[in-house]
Amino acid sequence: MKIGILQTGLAPDELKGTFGEYPGFFERLLAGKNFTFQSWSVVENVFPDGPTDADGWLITGSKHGAYEDHPWILPLEQLIRNIVAADRPLIGVCFGHQIIAQALGGTVEKFDGGWVVGQQSYDFGGESLTINAWHQDQVIRAPEGAEVLASSPYCANAALLYPGKAYTVQPHPEYGDDFIAGLIDTRGKGIVPDVLLQDAATRMGGPLDTRRMADQFAHFFREGTLQ
Repeated sequence: MKIGILQTGLAPDELKGTFGEYPGFFERLLAGKNFTFQSWSVVENVFPDGPTDADGWLITGSKHGAYEDHPWILPLEQLIRNIVAADRPLIGVCFGHQIIAQALGGTVEKFDGGWVVGQQSYDFGGESLTINAWHQDQVIRAPEGAEVLASSPYCANAALLYPGKAYTVQPHPEYGDDFIAGLIDTRGKGIVPDVLLQDAATRMGGPLDTRRMADQFAHFFREGTLQ
């Protein structure tokens, strides 16, 4: 099964040598699950011809806001609607989660509670999963028909299911603590309050449920459901 990765942000220059670009994060997350991958850097206005260029689609994170005025935002929203209409499974992570919601009628804003960074616990219908996060924007209002599958005290719409169409999550299962440490050094200082950065650094080293979410992603790509 071929997964098309729509890259909506560029990794910090200081971290690329160690970690690579964002599509590679997801290729590593989904390694061993019999997928092939092709990526398009939509943040640089490189788009696929259409939904049939891949069997399933994934939209990455980004430093940009879904509500910002960039020339690639509206074409990406239209591509999202076309993918949904074509019944190709679609997954979104962080910015991907937000832009899918916005394209389908939801609302994305800066969270009035501020930044959420580092390891966070999310309630997935009674199952607690710990996943790294790095965001201030979030989905404030979910689109009609979307099911809220996960939440936390700092993110009401942390995971959304569009039955048979899309599955999106606000946190970053593709981020390990090592990359979060890099973000603290390269993107956090002077932007994210120091107390939050210090708290994120303190919580590093605990177990992460990234494999659980990778399994969810793989199942959704193949079956259109999470179990």
